[in-house]
Amino acid sequence: MAKPKTVLVACGTAIATSTVVAKGIEEALKSRGINVVTRQCKAAEIRTQLSGIDLIVTTTPVPADLGIQVIQTLAFLTGIGKEEVINQIIKALES
Repeated sequence: MAKPKTVLVACGTAIATSTVVAKGIEEALKSRGINVVTRQCKAAEIRTQLSGIDLIVTTTPVPADLGIQVIQTLAFLTGIGKEEVINQIIKALES
């Protein structure tokens, strides 16, 4: 089995919102046969959490100069556009 991709999920406090998003990503990708793990952090801590990260998914703005692709979305909270975002995540992890 291939090494899992690691997605960093950032929100304002790294409590409820990032947990919902992280679990949503894990479930969606697992159902598609994609091996992924998530880590969570506060948006303010993002620069200290980049080691080993393949993609960042955030619900709040983060710096643009992180050197890792960032997807900013509320789709896992609202349900609006969720499939499109899941496809963006998959595409980003495949590249």
